[in-house]
Amino acid sequence: MEVVHKIGRRKTAVARVYVSKGNGSVVINKRDLNNYLTTASLQYKVMQPLVLTNTLNDYNIKVNVYGGGVTGQAEAIRLGISRALIAINADFRAILKPEGLLTRDPRMVERKKFGQKKARKRFQFSKR
Repeated sequence: MEVVHKIGRRKTAVARVYVSKGNGSVVINKRDLNNYLTTASLQYKVMQPLVLTNTLNDYNIKVNVYGGGVTGQAEAIRLGISRALIAINADFRAILKPEGLLTRDPRMVERKKFGQKKARKRFQFSKR
């Protein structure tokens, strides 16, 4: 098996994921997973597709991620890993789809409109 390349996105974060056969190391932006994502919940989010498919120590994962915050980046990485696993083995789709790991979350920040303070908040109105 050669390297499988997939892209995951969430809000403004974009993650390019490269999956190859290996011993289970996860490197994000040339840093170890535990070093890049410090909280256990974010680490679990990234590893969730591997845990569900029982492939925790089967693949090496290299990720380049940019944009957004740490949560958006973690969820973008999760989507990229899920897509890569399906490219490797189509049987994983039946496991990952019910968990919602193949759905691209379309929610984005609403743009600020002119003549307003924020997207929906208005400037204070004075009658007199």
